[in-house]
Amino acid sequence: MVRGALVALLELEDDLRVVAQVARGDEVVPAARATQPDVALLDIEMPGGDGLTATTALTAALPGCRVVVLTTFGRAGYLRRAMSAGASGFLLKDAPSAELAGALRRVLAGERVVDPGLAALALSEGENPLTDRERDVLRAAACGAPVGDVAGRLFLSRGTVRNHLSSAIRKTGTRTRIEAVRAAEERGWL
Repeated sequence: MVRGALVALLELEDDLRVVAQVARGDEVVPAARATQPDVALLDIEMPGGDGLTATTALTAALPGCRVVVLTTFGRAGYLRRAMSAGASGFLLKDAPSAELAGALRRVLAGERVVDPGLAALALSEGENPLTDRERDVLRAAACGAPVGDVAGRLFLSRGTVRNHLSSAIRKTGTRTRIEAVRAAEERGWL
C-alpha cells in the first residue's frame, strides 16, 4: 500500500518517472538491471533481504544508479550503515511528499540528502562501538538461544561467545544480552 502511494505521488511530478517497483530486497538488482533507473528508492525493511543489503548489491551491480533509503526507522546506526553501503540519501517516511520529490532531484544532481534531525542524532551518538563478531553473536543470541547453541552456530567456543556477549552488554550499557540486543537494534547497530 505504501509503495503504491509513493508511486502515485511520484507519478504526479512532471520530471520524474517510476520505471519499476518491487516488493522484495532480492528483486531490487534484477529489476534495476532490466530498467536501468537513475535513482532507486528503497525501504530498510523488506522481505527477501533488507534495504541495506540491497543498497550494497545495487551500488556494486549498477554504480551509476543512486540509492535513496526511505524508512520509518529514524536510527543513526541505520543512517551510517546506509551511507557506508553507498546510499546517496536517507529520508524518513513521515517527511512531506514534496520533500521526497525534491530530494530525488537533488540526488540526481549529485548531492547527498539526509534528514537533518537524523544527521544531528548520528553525529551526537558517534560510531557503532560493536565489532563485527559482537554483532554476529548478538544476532545469533537474539532469539534467546543458549550460549552453547550460539557457539555451535557460529563455530566459536562457549567462552568466546560469553566474552563477546559480555563486551556487547558493556558497550550498550545494558544488564542482559536480551537488553543488549534490543538496545543495539534500537540504535540501528544490528
